[in-house]
Amino acid sequence: MCFQTLDFTVDSKRQLKYAKLIQKELSDIFQKDTKSLFGNAFITITRTEVSPDLSVAKNYLSFMLVNDKAQMLDSIREKTKIIRQNLGVRMRNQARIIPELELVFFLDDSAEYAIKMDSIISNLNIPKE
Repeated sequence: MCFQTLDFTVDSKRQLKYAKLIQKELSDIFQKDTKSLFGNAFITITRTEVSPDLSVAKNYLSFMLVNDKAQMLDSIREKTKIIRQNLGVRMRNQARIIPELELVFFLDDSAEYAIKMDSIISNLNIPKE
């Protein structure tokens, strides 16, 4: 399935509510249920977007205490089936559709970008008037 062709731009209240629920439950899963799979890695779901038919969820992740972020992202993608099963157990009374955890996972590097920009700005040599 090609995820680039899916349109996630128009968010209805239903999509936003569902995305928030998925984000909360996935956060709990990564913090509590999958410690044995990912060790000491601190995994945060920074944003979740859901397709209009609620069948696909894009999740943006941020990592702390991880040396190789690309490898961790690959590991999460390999264990998507287990993560989706945990999500289904948690959401079974709240939602009819559990999105495909072909759930697309992306690395959210906005924190690193902000640190880099802050460093650049603080190192600027601005002459005094």
